Parts: sequence; C-alpha cells; structure tokens
Amino acid sequence: MEFSLSMTFLTEGGQKSTLSISGVKPNLTKDQINTLMNTIIAKNIFKTNSGDLVKKSGAQVTQRQVTKFDVA
Repeated sequence: MEFSLSMTFLTEGGQKSTLSISGVKPNLTKDQINTLMNTIIAKNIFKTNSGDLVKKSGAQVTQRQVTKFDVA
C-alpha cells in the first residue's frame, strides 16, 4: 500500500493550491499534519501564481493499492 498526503492551502490571491507528498506514513495524526502545514506557511518556501500560501484549507491522506496482472 502507498499513502499520500494532500494539503490544500489558500493563497494571497484567494485561490486554492494543493501540495501532495507521496510515501507518507499511514498513521499520520491531525496534529502532525497541522504542524507541517503551519511550518510550510511560516517558512514561506513555496510560491504560486496567485501569491504566497497564507491559510490552511484542508488535508487528506489517500491510500493506493495497485494489483498487477501478468497477461502475456
């Protein structure tokens, strides 16, 4: 199983911007995600076309399972 974290932020221009990280631990907590998102906003290291990331909008962890079949 692969898990990915998608974090959605609001920008200075009022637009939504999503940052995704794959390969995260499946047992991330709400507090850990909040801390990460607060750090991303505070460090201001990402730029978007509509300005800096200024506010948290939402987050989700997605589980992905791939089943491969040999059909040859």
